[in-house]
Amino acid sequence: MKILIAGENASARKGGEAILPLKYAIMMQRRGHDVVLVTHSRNREEITEDYPALASVTHFIEDAASHRFLWRVGDKFSEALRDRLFGNLIVILSAWDMRRIVRRLLRTDKFDLVHQPTPVSPATPSPLYGLGVPVVIGPMNGGMSYPPGFATREGRAAQFFLKLGRMTARAANRLWPGKAQAAILLVANERTRRALPLVHGNTVIMSENGVDLDIWAPPSPRTESAHRKGFRLVFMGRMIAWKGLDLTLQALDAARLRRPDLNITLDILGDGPERAWIEASGTPGVYVHGFLTQAECAARLTGANALILNSLRECGGAVILEAMALGVPVIASDWGGPSEYVTAETGLLVHPAPPDSFAERLADAVLYLADTPEVAAAMGEAGSARARALYDWEDLADRMEDIYRKVRA
Repeated sequence: MKILIAGENASARKGGEAILPLKYAIMMQRRGHDVVLVTHSRNREEITEDYPALASVTHFIEDAASHRFLWRVGDKFSEALRDRLFGNLIVILSAWDMRRIVRRLLRTDKFDLVHQPTPVSPATPSPLYGLGVPVVIGPMNGGMSYPPGFATREGRAAQFFLKLGRMTARAANRLWPGKAQAAILLVANERTRRALPLVHGNTVIMSENGVDLDIWAPPSPRTESAHRKGFRLVFMGRMIAWKGLDLTLQALDAARLRRPDLNITLDILGDGPERAWIEASGTPGVYVHGFLTQAECAARLTGANALILNSLRECGGAVILEAMALGVPVIASDWGGPSEYVTAETGLLVHPAPPDSFAERLADAVLYLADTPEVAAAMGEAGSARARALYDWEDLADRMEDIYRKVRA
């Protein structure tokens, strides 16, 4: 098939949803399909250096003067306001540029379909309409809110623009009717289906995230961990406020206070605006490693006693699946995406409410796994089996190929 894949971010380095357009482009190209990718020029260096076969068929959205102006103005405001207001305005401009490039490519070449994997937000309108070929959108994942008692963690300005965006989603999706005109909408779960600002006759549930089992492979039982001894927790992801790292550190302090003999430590694999205060806090037993490649993250996570991810607004949580694939048990918030991935057999879910005891209950989970290594080992094995059975990227690519064939027909 001749497939055009469009996503503003297509990157394995940036983390989050940015990997989805890149992953589908790479996998479909490897399976012999004729793939063309449209993405932003900020991904040019990575695609050129890491994926030369893809670079030759990639068309880049260049920053315009208007983009740079909005970024300079937005940089003077708070992070939340910059992202919610100015960031979204830049995204709208980039999306329109993406539409222009896609339409030009469709005029000069014949494609079987267009696939827009991102943005994963179900409310965001799609500019890819009236193209004359079938359009696949998704898998989307969203419709999240903060747990009870945590909404005030976002500033009033951020809350206002979030509510405004949801209130105007229906009008925006009428103005840009890409989702209404799509051949199929893919959603990760029922929560996301309910968050769609329109009713579509062909909406299918399909996992947003997958695991590359060539990278996230459990070690041999005889492999000796090269990392420090003791009970080692790992956090992977962007260091941003709604990931709840302040609560993670509170839980770490509480667990270490109750059981100083266990040498409980935390490795943070990631970067972001929360890094500065975490490093400045000098919390004992916390090691911040910054941005690492997927292979480097897998090496750091291998042999850990648990992954901890007590996020407060996590729609998905691909890092959970990656930890499970490695045979590492998971401690996560019983809220949003983690509650869909983690079962009682593969980890411990801790509900965020009530807020004042969340950190202590996270500490309870840490100490339970530390005191019952046989339970932790069984969870690791069950998690590895679950990740391989349900979330292998190759299986997801098989299913996406089948979807492509159906919409083409």
